[in-house]
Parts: sequence; structure tokens; C-alpha cells
Amino acid sequence: MVKLVDQYNRNINYLRISVTDRCNLRCIYCMPMEGIHLRETSEILTYEELFNVARVATLKGISKIRLTGGEPLVRKDLVRFIGMLSQLPGLTDLSITTNGILLKEFAQALQDAGLKRINISLDSLRDDRYRDITRGGDLKRVWEGIEAAARVGISPIKINVVVIRGLNDDELIDFARLSLEHPYQIRFIEYMPVGVSNGWEKGKYLSYEAMLKTIESFLPLIPVNKSGEGGPAKIYRFQESKGEIGFITPLSQHFCYTCNRLRITADGKLRTCLFSDEEIDLKSVLRTGGGEAELKDLFELAIHHKPERHNITDPVFKKCSRHMVTIGG
Repeated sequence: MVKLVDQYNRNINYLRISVTDRCNLRCIYCMPMEGIHLRETSEILTYEELFNVARVATLKGISKIRLTGGEPLVRKDLVRFIGMLSQLPGLTDLSITTNGILLKEFAQALQDAGLKRINISLDSLRDDRYRDITRGGDLKRVWEGIEAAARVGISPIKINVVVIRGLNDDELIDFARLSLEHPYQIRFIEYMPVGVSNGWEKGKYLSYEAMLKTIESFLPLIPVNKSGEGGPAKIYRFQESKGEIGFITPLSQHFCYTCNRLRITADGKLRTCLFSDEEIDLKSVLRTGGGEAELKDLFELAIHHKPERHNITDPVFKKCSRHMVTIGG
């Protein structure tokens, strides 16, 4: 099997592809209230271009692909693209991250096209608070989407919660309770300074240890060993619960030493780190006749320049200049 191994001996086998910079929400840590300057359609990679990149990536050792945005379900014909990707030899895992607003309408088609699993971003279980955080989102539609995904057999379903002190940290136990009755993985994510204008302040940050202490005041948590799956989450469960609880700890206990991912932005830039401005331009190669060999060389170049770790815990660091919505999660 071909492997992409960087200079720190990390096996890079996971590619996140942002298919759009558009979104039907305006979450406070992701996009300014007024929105962003959207790329012209001609600036966004076509599905055929993205498929070509994904095909070469799998030849180089990528075995997992996740589609992100923006909100990927707002892009027309996404189901067709998922069907294209699902036929790639060597691809063992195909997933999507969505806000869930359109999930009810698409759940069956996504499953039929070959989607294997799904992550839903959901930062509050309270209607009014969810509406405020997303600047207009409808919590009822998200729950209908989650239920539809479960009904058609998409599994696992993971619910991502960005925890912000003073905003939604009083809902930790409410979210954790969901794992008692549902086979979902509830994933609490430390609030991190990624992208411009995301409102990050040190006082809004809540550490993994603090979250763990709060949840264990409700019920004891049992560690779950999932080291073979290669994900960054620290996994726990309650005794006899149907689901699990995960913690993503980019600040308190960073997992850069196991980072196995690359990212492609909707406008065709290859990124090796979520927090860095360093990008490699794939689009110009694709649109000037570059073929498989040139794309393989760019992946090799990216691997060579992938940093050992992020610098967001350093006393002084430079935030990346993109909005989160234009990077892809």
C-alpha cells in the first residue's frame, strides 16, 4: 500500500475537501454577521476538478475523505459528487460535516450515494440560544435531519459542540445526557482561535479538564480505547449508555503529533494545517493542463512542508487570514 509519510513520520491518509464557501447560517465563531465576500462560481473548483484531485490523492495513500464547507449541502448536485467519490478504489471512508439544516431532505440520497458517516455541528439544545449562535438557525430542522440520518442507517452520527464559556457551557450535561438514550457520539470541542473575526478570547475558552469535571458531576465516565481508529478525540461513555462522549483538545492537549490530514479549500488551495496561512495552489495547475504527475508532486511538496505542530498556544501567534467558513473544518 502506498503511504504519504511526512518528515515527522506521520502517515497522512485523511483529506478534507471544502466544496463551497457558502453557508445558510452565520455562526458567530465561523462567519461575520454580514457574511463574507463570496467567490465567483468560476473561482470554485468544479466537481470534476475535485474528483481528479481526490483520485490522485488516493493513489498517493489518502484513504479517508470528508466533505466540508461552508455548508456542503447548499452546493447543487453534491449527492452526484459523493457518488463519484464512493467509487474510488482505495477510499475506505467517506463522510460529511453539515449543520443539519438540509439534512432531512438529503439523508436517504446521501446514504444511497455511498456516504458512510456524518458529523452535525450543533452548539445548543435551546431554540432561542441556537438561533442566536447561528444567527437564524432552526433547531427543529436540525433534529429532524439527525433523526432522518439515523433512520436511513447512516452511522456513526457524531454531534460536534464548540464549547464557549459563558455562552453554552451550562449545557454540557444536557448534551452528555443524549448519549444515554441515543447511539450518537457527542463531541465537545475546545474553542480555538482559528480564522479571522471568530471572536476568540482567552476568557471564553474552557479546557477539556474543566468539561470532564462538569460532566462527571452528573455521572462517572468510562474511558473507551479507540486508538486504532486514528482520530483525535478522547472517547468516554457512561455505564450502559447507547452512545459515547468525545473531547477534541487542540489547546489543552494538542494532537499535532498524530495529525494525519490535509485540507483543500473550495477555491483550490491545498493546506497542511488548519491554523497556518501556507497554501499550495492546485487550481492553477488543474487549469493550465497539469496532469497526474504534477498533482502528485504538489502532494509531495505539501507533505514536505507540513509543520510539526500549530502555534496557537504560543505567547504570541499570528492567526490565519481566512475566515473559518472559507477554510473548511
